[in-house]
Amino acid sequence: MTTNEDRKRPLLVLENISKAYSGAVALSNVSMTVMAGEVLALIGENGAGKSTLMKILGGVIPPSSGQIVIDNVRYDRLSVTESQSVGFAFVHQELNVFDNLDVAANMFLGREKRAGFLRLLDVEAMRAAAEPLLRRVGATFRPDTPVAELALAERQLLEIAKALSIQARLIIMDEPTSSLTLSETKTLMNVIAGLKADGIAVIYISHRLSEIEECADRVFALRDGKAAGELDKPEITHDAMIRIMIGRDLNSLYKPPARPPGEPILTLRDIRTSAKPLALVEFDVLDGEILGVAGLVGAGRTELAEAIFGITAILEGTIMLKGKPFRASCPHDAIAAGIYLVPEDRKRSGLVLESAICENICLADLDAVSYNGLVSQRLVKARAEDQRTKLAIKTTDVMRNTAELSGGNQQKVVLGKWLSMRPALIIFDEPTRGIDVASKVEIYRLMRALTDAGVGVMMISSDMEEVIGVSDRIVVLREGEIAGSLLRPEFSEHNVLKLAVGAN
Repeated sequence: MTTNEDRKRPLLVLENISKAYSGAVALSNVSMTVMAGEVLALIGENGAGKSTLMKILGGVIPPSSGQIVIDNVRYDRLSVTESQSVGFAFVHQELNVFDNLDVAANMFLGREKRAGFLRLLDVEAMRAAAEPLLRRVGATFRPDTPVAELALAERQLLEIAKALSIQARLIIMDEPTSSLTLSETKTLMNVIAGLKADGIAVIYISHRLSEIEECADRVFALRDGKAAGELDKPEITHDAMIRIMIGRDLNSLYKPPARPPGEPILTLRDIRTSAKPLALVEFDVLDGEILGVAGLVGAGRTELAEAIFGITAILEGTIMLKGKPFRASCPHDAIAAGIYLVPEDRKRSGLVLESAICENICLADLDAVSYNGLVSQRLVKARAEDQRTKLAIKTTDVMRNTAELSGGNQQKVVLGKWLSMRPALIIFDEPTRGIDVASKVEIYRLMRALTDAGVGVMMISSDMEEVIGVSDRIVVLREGEIAGSLLRPEFSEHNVLKLAVGAN
């Protein structure tokens, strides 16, 4: 148990940490202190150096120079084993779970409990140990649940419980709420408060600045690999964080449309899907508007998007696209009609990370870059270069692997794939998950430019600030059905939640 005296001493001190890759500087003389029992928010745009700094703390890579001081013991570098032995635990944005194992097996992977002369796995003991940790983070699934059955938000909760299971002294959370609803986020805030009370330090990395305002004791900002400034608790505001993070102010998220909403681009009437067979859905996406789709996890938002796109079946109902009947039996049908989906998990469903940027951009429309059935590398590169310029994708070479790009630029590659074609309607599912604030604004501007050009935009988001700040109109799903809709004068967190949970 951490004493009051322990809380007055730094748990971790980074002294002049630098890291360079083949001459490219990722970190330059970064010094940072973390006290026991405090929440230190680490902020910065994608590419600012946050991931590099965390890899150094995790023992994945060594610093080029500088020292790491833990409990007054100096290290030139940490190994992965040393990082774990001093009590550092990570909750990664890219979830490290195995679908073929159950929850308890994932939680104790590499630290399995064994029993008996033969030291066989003690499955029941692991499940019993996992149960209170899952309850602590507000999870409703059981320790014996196969991970393959968990939704993305539930996998995120498993990662947090896994970090708690090692009795860490410092937990580093990288975008821990990127897949969580507002209620699940509030549960996490309570978990963090409990960690603080137990003297456990938290480094909290998030692009959701409202969360940082709520939970952080101190903010540390990186910009272009250098320390950009710190904020103490009384100084932590949304605008102050943006200023030290990007060196300038940002205008309001909301940009009004160039013209009033027009005729429906997409019309759904009495739609019943295989994912939610008991629920009926109907709404319109109008020409010139960004339609926000809100709701709790499990409300059926993603399932509805997948049904429109032809991934899952529509059992009955009518869909009209620009006034003509439409039904996609597979994604190919939707793509041919100009309906495109930017998926929730871009790395798993939207991109082939091991392939080049240019290949990802052209993948859905190979006929357009082919002669006599053979793909033309010249046309592939030309199309990719066009999208790189239009979307300001930060790379000098479209032949680079897509995995090498930051999250914001990967999202632009997904957009480039669709924008190089002929969109009628684009469905954005969690469009800015894991993307920094400046890149978010770029995505929002692209969405507005699409609506102004006559493309329908349907935006699914769990980020309340985003859905309220960007949408022209909001529809709220509850248990697969439309619980209600809101016009901009009616927008508020309270009104959205009231519809989402069915409160009077």
